[in-house]
Amino acid sequence: MTGKPNSTAFQRMVWNEIKNIPRGGIMTYKDLAVAIGRPNSARAVANACSKNPHPIVVPCHRVIRSDGRIGGYSGPGGSKGKMELLKEEGVV
Repeated sequence: MTGKPNSTAFQRMVWNEIKNIPRGGIMTYKDLAVAIGRPNSARAVANACSKNPHPIVVPCHRVIRSDGRIGGYSGPGGSKGKMELLKEEGVV
């Protein structure tokens, strides 16, 4: 995935890893940071999620906060839309 013309290599790395989260699965921003080999970059991962140009194709709604809250969502419907997508996939 090439992403936006102005996307960074870090953002593309995050987006590519997000595509590995299966339907009905979730991962925390911290877990995603660890998965890409950047364990101290959970905030940067969250920022990359917010810049995701294809929020359904690259299912960033499956990435949540470490405290269990869903966090933000730049896709349709904002946080409410994120919650609806997670419910639709069977995530409690």
